[in-house]
Order: sequence, then C-alpha cells, then structure tokens
Amino acid sequence: MGYSSLGDSIFETYTIQSAVPNNTINLEVPLQPLHRALRSALQATSASIRLTKKDNIPLLTLTIVTNPSSGIPHSTAFNGGNRDNEFDAEDRERSLDFSTSREREIIIDQEVPVRVLSAASVEGIHEPHCREPDVHILLPSLMQLKSISDRFTKLALVTKTAPKSGVTSGSTTLGPRLEMSANMHGCLRLSIKSDAMNISSVWTGLTNPELDPAVVAGGEDGIRDHPSTRMKALGTADGGSEAGWATVRIDGRDWGRVFS
Repeated sequence: MGYSSLGDSIFETYTIQSAVPNNTINLEVPLQPLHRALRSALQATSASIRLTKKDNIPLLTLTIVTNPSSGIPHSTAFNGGNRDNEFDAEDRERSLDFSTSREREIIIDQEVPVRVLSAASVEGIHEPHCREPDVHILLPSLMQLKSISDRFTKLALVTKTAPKSGVTSGSTTLGPRLEMSANMHGCLRLSIKSDAMNISSVWTGLTNPELDPAVVAGGEDGIRDHPSTRMKALGTADGGSEAGWATVRIDGRDWGRVFS
C-alpha cells in the first residue's frame, strides 16, 4: 500500500515521512478488520488515518469523530470481533464533553494491526497489466447499486427457472448475466436482458475523474491519445445516445458477492 501514489485520490490532506525512495510506505493490511473499521466511519463528521505503533506492533489507527445523533449503533460499529485473530481491529472510545454551545462529540479510535514491508520484499510485486480503460467513472451509492443489482438478478432467476408449457426446467451453473455500461459523460446503466424481459436502470450526473498525467504512460500525450479521451467525443450527458458506451457482462450472483 503506497500512500504516495494514492494520496491525492483518497485523502483530502496527507503527510508522509519515509526513508524509502519516493517517500513510500509499503504495508500489508488485513482487509476484513480494515473494512469493519471503515464501515464504522460511514456516519462520521470527520475521520483520519495514521500509521502508529503500540507495544512495538505497527497499527493503522482510524480516528473517527461523530456525535450521538449520527445513528451509529455502538453494539455493532465498534465490535472488535474475534480477539484471537492477530489481525482483528481493536477499538476504544473516548468521549469528549464540549461547552454547551457545541454538541457533545465522540471520538473513536479503531486500530488495525498491519505489517510494514521492506522495499526488497515488495520488489517483485507488480500490478497486473491491463489495457487502458475505455471509460472511467465513479459509481453511485453502493447500497442503491446493490439493491437494483439484486432485484434484477432475482427477476432473471425467477424468469429462467419458471417452467414453460411442455418443457421441464432444469438447474444451471451459470447465473444471470448483468450488463453494466458507462460513458464519459457521467452516465451509468445497469440492465438485464432475456427472452422474457429487457429492463435497465440509468444514472446520470456521475463523475468521470480526470486522468493524472503523472500516472499515465506518455504524460499529456498519453492522455490525448487515451481511449477515454476518444470516448468523450461520443455520446451525450442524458444517456440517450447509444454511441460512446463501454459495456461489460458480469454474473449477477458473483457481482452480488462483491457487495457482501
């Protein structure tokens, strides 16, 4: 995990101090405790994350500022889980009382044990080589996307398993295929098609983030020739045109597990 390469896209402000070239800190982070800690910050008024150390154990400490009206259930949001697992998050709550002119705030520290990796140990680790994307877009609310995806998948399963006249329905190992399409004008479309139905849901006004010349091969010239730049010349912001859409097909049940 190199904060130097992710900082601008994830954090509003960040500070890194490392003796490693390029000011990089390489971390091995357990995903389940990190996910649990991040979920507890969904209703926070502010949050920060720091690399700290306690009893000579490196930790990612997520400090969450919230208030009693935020609606975070203490019984679930701050549950550390199985303490026998060295990667389980530890949490502690500190309540601070402010003057009567300000609402009482609560500060929660969630601690996730991590491993700091040397430059030599990650030298052979590289991101997979993939072709440049035709479209890049920020997704809408994941809860909303999950709800619609699950609904489409269930409809397709019901339609597929319903017996037709004179035909015996059998099971299949392949799940219903969802189509996810997006363009470079802030439009995302989720659809499912079969012999019995053709339904879709479209989001507009989403964000297509600008590419950073520092991370695109060729810099400014690379952006000028990038597939997404060419896609910008196609399609419309209302999603009415069929031009300029990039489409992938995904198994509905596998896609649903992504949100689990």
